[in-house]
Amino acid sequence: MKPLMILPLLACTLLLPGALFAQDVDSLLSALTTPATEYASATFKATRIINGHSIKQMKARQLDFRIHHRFGEVRGGAYELWGLDQSTIFLGLEYGVTDWLMVGAGRSSYKKAYNGFGKFRLWRQSSGEENMPVAISGYAGIDVQTLDWTDPQRENYFSSRLSYIFQLFIARKFSEELSLQVTPSVVHRNLVPTALDENDLFALGFGGRYKLTSRISFNAEYFLVITPGREGVEKPVDALSLGFDIETGGHVFQLMFTNALLMTERGFIGETTGQWSKGGVHLGFNISRVFTL
Repeated sequence: MKPLMILPLLACTLLLPGALFAQDVDSLLSALTTPATEYASATFKATRIINGHSIKQMKARQLDFRIHHRFGEVRGGAYELWGLDQSTIFLGLEYGVTDWLMVGAGRSSYKKAYNGFGKFRLWRQSSGEENMPVAISGYAGIDVQTLDWTDPQRENYFSSRLSYIFQLFIARKFSEELSLQVTPSVVHRNLVPTALDENDLFALGFGGRYKLTSRISFNAEYFLVITPGREGVEKPVDALSLGFDIETGGHVFQLMFTNALLMTERGFIGETTGQWSKGGVHLGFNISRVFTL
């Protein structure tokens, strides 16, 4: 081999390990300086803020058994034991099919209504390499009222019993203490009381949680019905609720005061009648017990 050909080969042999070492150092430095993606967790402690759903979902193979209870209006006074003589109840089961999809079904004593829904995660709040300032989930549900027809002699349709609910949950955890959520909502009712009533109701929900201690938080929720009312038709009252989340071991106990008697979206968005200023407020509670299957 000619001497002139040996020199380039020798140079490559000497320089190649140095170049490879430099690449390894660059990769290591990049890994150390690039922040890992961190996802927000425990934005809300339960799948409900108070009446409405929160951004929280059950993880895969987790089953949530829920009991919701609302008493009568407190303005009934001592004769009605401030509403405790009356009660409306909701029982539900909610299951995490995957970490991003939850399904649920329940039954309310009011109008013997059943409901089913799917709730699916679209984006998670994150920081670091992937930065997403808010978490977003979607919701689609159906409500079926099975109460006997008021006039069984006329022609009644099963479709008249149905209502459909669509929502987006947009939430942000600002700190370990404070979380807020906005909930654009649409409720479609196949049958309404009169021809003047709207079949579609549009509402905007606002909810928040402020952590007081490691086991107790203060929650607030407000649903503003933004569907313009027609002349001669009474617009639904906006649902306002205040309460506390209390963690007790494997349970989450939610205690609240609310002007909404009903506990599903069709009810508290479209059929709330109580007014805080007139004592139309109900004491209520939710109990959540989660099982891992």
